[in-house]
Amino acid sequence: SLPGTNASVAARWASSSPSDLSMAATQQLNPNADVLKSGQASLMNINAARGLQDVLKSNLGPKGTLKMLVGGAGDIKLTKDGNTLLHEMQIQNPTACMIARIATAQDDITGDGTTSAVLVVGEMMKQAERHLSDGVHPRLLCEGIELAKTSLLEYIDRTALDKDCADRDLLLQIAQCSLRTKMHRELADMFTAICVDAVLTIRKPDTPLDLHMVEIMHMQHKAGTDSRLVKGLVLDHGGRHPGMPKQLSKVRVLTINYDLEYMRSEVNSGFYYSNAEEREKMVQAERKWVDDKTKLIIDLKRKACGEGETMVVINQKGIDPLALDLLAKEGILALRRAKRRNMERITLACGGEQVNSIDDMTPEVLGYAEEVSEQTLGEETYTFLEGVSNPFSCTILIKGAHPHVISQIKEAVRDGLRAVSNAVTDGQLLPGAGGIEVLCHAHLMEYRKKMQGRAKLGVQTFADALLVIPKTLADNAGYDAQDALLKLQEEQEAGSPKVGLDVETGEPLDPCAAGLWDNFRVKRQMLDSAAVIAAQLLLVDEVIRAGKQMKKG
Repeated sequence: SLPGTNASVAARWASSSPSDLSMAATQQLNPNADVLKSGQASLMNINAARGLQDVLKSNLGPKGTLKMLVGGAGDIKLTKDGNTLLHEMQIQNPTACMIARIATAQDDITGDGTTSAVLVVGEMMKQAERHLSDGVHPRLLCEGIELAKTSLLEYIDRTALDKDCADRDLLLQIAQCSLRTKMHRELADMFTAICVDAVLTIRKPDTPLDLHMVEIMHMQHKAGTDSRLVKGLVLDHGGRHPGMPKQLSKVRVLTINYDLEYMRSEVNSGFYYSNAEEREKMVQAERKWVDDKTKLIIDLKRKACGEGETMVVINQKGIDPLALDLLAKEGILALRRAKRRNMERITLACGGEQVNSIDDMTPEVLGYAEEVSEQTLGEETYTFLEGVSNPFSCTILIKGAHPHVISQIKEAVRDGLRAVSNAVTDGQLLPGAGGIEVLCHAHLMEYRKKMQGRAKLGVQTFADALLVIPKTLADNAGYDAQDALLKLQEEQEAGSPKVGLDVETGEPLDPCAAGLWDNFRVKRQMLDSAAVIAAQLLLVDEVIRAGKQMKKG
């Protein structure tokens, strides 16, 4: 029959594969659409996941290397934090972009585990590639992965170790594990104590931890080792009068939210005068209003402050120059236009309460601090409130010689605080140093023996993917990955507790005895999200680049 007849068209359709028909259908809907068919789509997803894995692989663990990120304007950032890398890198590949987004969500929820999540997803895709090339349908693999995930989460819930997470020594071990993977050892060990003490300071019995009560301040000054924890507050502004004292001890703290400057009336009103004396009277009346309010504060100081005591006034609103002058003559340090978040912290740290009306002030509304001092660096002025009576708020003061050093420390400290906070909240821990992954692999291999059919392959894929963590730890420490892994598995099979990898010697160690812990919620969330991402990517059979421009408005 002729090429254009109905019979030849029907024959061509009959000989076409379903994916060809699908592609043809998409091309019919939109001739400009770029379509990747099932084999190509899977390959693209697998290569993207493995590419992202290769980028982050060298950063894992305390022996991981740093990445240097150079911005468009030439600004430099040195980091080994997976979350920062994924946020700051410009990722073009759509699959890699999706993995990065879900992995950074892991950091938002639990504060850690971003690099591990990317590595496990990449390894799972790599293991799945073998089975897909043998003709196994991705749906069967996904069912196996889903069953493995459910069994694994139950196993982790069972094997999590209940610990007294209010014990400072244990919290120091947890913070040390987190911080040593983010910055060099000397700095990490110093910030370990700072992070633990900060969380224990803000901890209230029977109340959820609020890490917003830990203020992180930074100064470009001296070296990172000069950083410290201030059990009190550091405010990033100082007194606004040259005659005010710079160093005070035994200080009563008054926090107010009240205008100590002349306020315009809310209605449009006009005042008329016929001579200079009337104008002078009106100016005096305006001035008297502010002066009377200021004198109320001075009277409170004289009434409340004993021998050797003085007062600091911290106002959320303005204080005019003449009022500042009156307060300075009385030896009172006054700070105006304080930030609202600082106002909440001041009452938590120093005690007392915030006053919104000056007329009914009593000595009971005053807080107390042992020392208040001002420090000026360049154009910046900082006020330190230390030795507070009942600190439920504190400040971590980070110092560093360069902006990139400060930003690296800030990211690490945030992760350290979250690690300690997670431990205190959960009350449960898992063995670290790759130990929990070795135990989970052994559990899944036992679980696989009980299964029937090709879902076994999905369980095998998930189990083998977990071993990427101990292998990468060994690799980054300069040891042979296979050799180290075999030793760990032999110890596990013998029933030994030495299932973790010692990165100093490359030999197995008992992570619990060595004080190497993983956060329960971080690991649980990481394994859950990694299985979900991998299963979703394996089920993609076609990538169509034909979407509308998603512009807002």
